[in-house]
Amino acid sequence: MKKQVSAKLPSRWGSFNVVAYAEDDSNPMPHVVYYHEDLNPAEIVFVRIHSECLTGDLLHSKRCDCGQQLEKSLEILAEKKGLLIYLRQEGRGIGLINKLKAYNLQDEGYDTITANHQLGFAADERRYEIAHEILKDLGITRIKLLTNNPLKVSSLDQNGVKVVERVPLQIEPIKENEAYLQTKKDMMGHYLD
Repeated sequence: MKKQVSAKLPSRWGSFNVVAYAEDDSNPMPHVVYYHEDLNPAEIVFVRIHSECLTGDLLHSKRCDCGQQLEKSLEILAEKKGLLIYLRQEGRGIGLINKLKAYNLQDEGYDTITANHQLGFAADERRYEIAHEILKDLGITRIKLLTNNPLKVSSLDQNGVKVVERVPLQIEPIKENEAYLQTKKDMMGHYLD
């Protein structure tokens, strides 16, 4: 996997650059890096590794907190001159179609993890090696990671990227996502109050 193209991308959060990473330039769904124009890789960089969530990020689903975490992250990254890695691993790595099937199972009373198991998947199929590669390619070795997920922290630490601080991204629960967040805390060890 390598950097395919980079472009300037001004946004409501300020002046950023966007980079597409893929095996080759024919990939229609590359991983995306979005970083502040004043990012300094030699410093400790604020980083959000965010797995794609079409329903939360784009459609503002109330089932999860993904879209709200993304919005909050972009505000912080603009202020702190940081970087977002947007990984194309929808639905904790099971894809959009299976994620929607899991939604149907959740409507029948299954929690998010049991729904994945019913479909033949692990609780979380995501992988973070791509994030390590991207950070190394950009010359970033020390970060402040915006996450509630302990697996992201340990994965990066084990692969040569030092997480000097974990920055919490707590979103106020609502009726529609309260059980989802409780499951992430109780069964996946997410750092949530």
